[in-house]
Amino acid sequence: MYTCGPTVYDFAHIGNFRAFLFEDLLRRWLEYRGYRVTQVMNLTDVDDRTIGASRRLGIPLEQHTAQFIKAFFEDIAALNIEKAEHYPRATEHIPEMVALIRKLVENGYAYRGEDGSIYYDISKFKDYGQLSKFKVTALKAGARVKVDEYEKAEARDFALWKAWDEGDGDVSWETEIGKGRPGWHIECSAMSMKYLGETLDIHTGGVTTCFRITRTKSPRARLLRVKSSSTTGSTASI
Repeated sequence: MYTCGPTVYDFAHIGNFRAFLFEDLLRRWLEYRGYRVTQVMNLTDVDDRTIGASRRLGIPLEQHTAQFIKAFFEDIAALNIEKAEHYPRATEHIPEMVALIRKLVENGYAYRGEDGSIYYDISKFKDYGQLSKFKVTALKAGARVKVDEYEKAEARDFALWKAWDEGDGDVSWETEIGKGRPGWHIECSAMSMKYLGETLDIHTGGVTTCFRITRTKSPRARLLRVKSSSTTGSTASI
């Protein structure tokens, strides 16, 4: 089971914990029914919001996010939420993300834009939006979005790898695909595949992530020839 965890730019709020409590109940019910549950909950410690918040305060990204990661674990302990088996941090899985992006580029599903960033080409995936029940009626050729947060009505190519610019400050990685940082949408794909393999059974998250994450994660995984069958497990969103 893969669970969308907190983006640690600030303290998790009551809406976040509503989702986390549901996921805890689901986990406990599955265990009660005799299933062996392996749960992965990511910690998003690099994105537009974490970078923006740390820069406004004038402190390093890691220092800024550390306080909120600590508070998150204190809060789930207070709520008696069972711990997941893995809590991967995005900043600790850059090589996995780069490898995933390279494969998408090699397979023709991603491309480098004029700004140096690498974008996912949604026109190459005919079932785009199917999982989140989003109907793409018209795609504007070449339209793309670089920011992590964007509106549901915007069907655009989205950034997998963001080329460094001055707004990132000192947050960047030197990699074979260039200097920059991952886009929000590639992080979960890489971490879920590392800890759960090519298939997963249940994907949970808050309602706000249903559009942005499930709409972008499923195509990336399937275009990387991820297997999906009733015997090996298939992606489900709850």
